[in-house]
Amino acid sequence: MRLQIVSCSMSALIVGTLSFALHAQSGGTTAFSPGGSGNASSTGRSGGASSLIAVPEDFSKLKIAPGFLLVVSVYGEPDLSGEFRVGDDGRLILPFVGPLHVAGDTEAVAQQRIQESLISAKILKNPQVTLNVSQYAATSVTVLGEVGTPGRLQLLAPHSLLDVISFVGGETSLAGGEIQVRHEEAGHAVTTSYHYGRSSNGDSINGVIVHDGDTVIVPRAGIVYVLGAVNRPGGFLMQEDGKLDVAQALSLAMGTSLQAKTGNIRIIRRRPDGTFVEFSTSYKDMTNGKTAPVQLQAQDIVYVPTSKLKTAFTDAQSMLSAAATATIYRVL
Repeated sequence: MRLQIVSCSMSALIVGTLSFALHAQSGGTTAFSPGGSGNASSTGRSGGASSLIAVPEDFSKLKIAPGFLLVVSVYGEPDLSGEFRVGDDGRLILPFVGPLHVAGDTEAVAQQRIQESLISAKILKNPQVTLNVSQYAATSVTVLGEVGTPGRLQLLAPHSLLDVISFVGGETSLAGGEIQVRHEEAGHAVTTSYHYGRSSNGDSINGVIVHDGDTVIVPRAGIVYVLGAVNRPGGFLMQEDGKLDVAQALSLAMGTSLQAKTGNIRIIRRRPDGTFVEFSTSYKDMTNGKTAPVQLQAQDIVYVPTSKLKTAFTDAQSMLSAAATATIYRVL
């Protein structure tokens, strides 16, 4: 993220550019004070009038949220000026004006709203209002799974899912092809999955906004098992955006061995009800372009059977080779 270095006064902006280094801090609302060092604080102002503060490029779009402490200054009217906390309901209680809903507004919009309220309440005809944020309530997001630095992430404002993943160091090489976002809705946990791979440009998750209290989970990639007459049998991660076909799986297994019966490769798949289904495919037809490689699913087993004829031939060849290189002993 591009940062701007600006000069701030005592009532100006906060430190805190998206403080992704604070992911390991304990829960609760964290208030950032102007001119601070980025540590959690509930009170305090900047100690110097010309301290330098890094501000995110989208700062002008920052929305006021419950917990923010606002400094309202009405020119020539000290009784109407002061510091006011935004309540949990998103409303600001101002003298002589009463409750005013400002949550979700930018500073400029909230400032204009206060001016219009003073006029409509017939308190002032032409009020000159200045509004600044003194303390910010951080957005807390938990990121788990296959990411660089999993843990709790403190953000200045809601951000896209793509931003959140980048803040924690991106996905690891073991990540699968989807990302899950879990949040509470009407007292129940709701999980939504989004497709995303390391080779993706991020468009699929760039428009997804992560809000306060959400949990982002990056599951590990599924595993496909390749067994039988292959050169390197074992389990292989489905790392190509969560997709893997039979040809790719055999390639990861270093190809088939000399004894392989490639005309009848078997694929064993487990159904959701726990039962198994088995079907076969021809490796020769795949390499010749006659059939498309079968797309595999997580936990699939690809089994390459052994040809008895090839095994017998290989055994005979091995014996002939051993005889040709054997040491000749003479019996006296």
